[in-house]
Amino acid sequence: MMTNDRIFAARDPNGVRPLCLGKRDEAFFVVSETCALDLIRAEEIRSIKPGELLEISKDGIKSYYFGEKQERHACIFEFIYFARPDSRIFDENVDKVRRKLGKTLALESPADADIVISVPDSSNTAAVGYSRRTDLKFELGLIRNHYVGRTFIHPQQGMRDFSVRVKFNTVKGVLQDRRVVVVEDSIVRGTTLKQLVSLIRQAGASEVHIRVSSPPIISPCYYGMDFPSKDELIASNMSVEEIRKYLDCASLEYLSLEGLLKSVPKEQGGFCTACFSGEYPIPIENNIGKFQHELEE
Repeated sequence: MMTNDRIFAARDPNGVRPLCLGKRDEAFFVVSETCALDLIRAEEIRSIKPGELLEISKDGIKSYYFGEKQERHACIFEFIYFARPDSRIFDENVDKVRRKLGKTLALESPADADIVISVPDSSNTAAVGYSRRTDLKFELGLIRNHYVGRTFIHPQQGMRDFSVRVKFNTVKGVLQDRRVVVVEDSIVRGTTLKQLVSLIRQAGASEVHIRVSSPPIISPCYYGMDFPSKDELIASNMSVEEIRKYLDCASLEYLSLEGLLKSVPKEQGGFCTACFSGEYPIPIENNIGKFQHELEE
């Protein structure tokens, strides 16, 4: 927010979303991820604290705190999917955390296979971690078209299906006659992954094993993530075995919630895991439906 010659920036009291302060020459910048500072060659100064309000003016920066001090509930899904791996969020390198997720997943759910591939790009570093812990060779089995956006965000299923076909292609020489472990960061509806399994099998893979570097998503997010309603979340309506049959893969394993929490740094405070546990740390007013306000307009 800007008032006259002052700019104000604030982070929510629970620290759900990341926010960071940077500087280049005499200019200050407030960004959610540090990769934005890299782009403009600015220096990261520090994270803005939960419940902190910054007043930025020609006289410098003043820091205030508003409301009662709250327990931190940083969104753990930022580490899993949304943040870029070259960023620092919540005072930690995203790449480092994702590699740890992959290593923990490998310890919990190894697979009898020949190679490991990722669903690019958000699963790349978790797949590297999985590969290193299992000694299975990491290969580029899927190529992504970077001119197509995130498929689960499309509101219509037909558009999501079309986007998958445009977004990914297989490397047949890598996949032919191989037992393949596909590392995915998360499964929301499952429709994208189902098509990818089919593409990988068509490319000649003898077996397809799915390993997910997060627990099953069973609940929608009310704190800023554009997750679907509970009815659209596949893990809210199917068991792991039912999802495996739907995906038509040889095996399916998720990272446990305990393994997830062991893999993220907690020195700065706790995390929100509501989408995995159904336990919302910040009360939802009147248990309002995720899209209720849109229906009432």
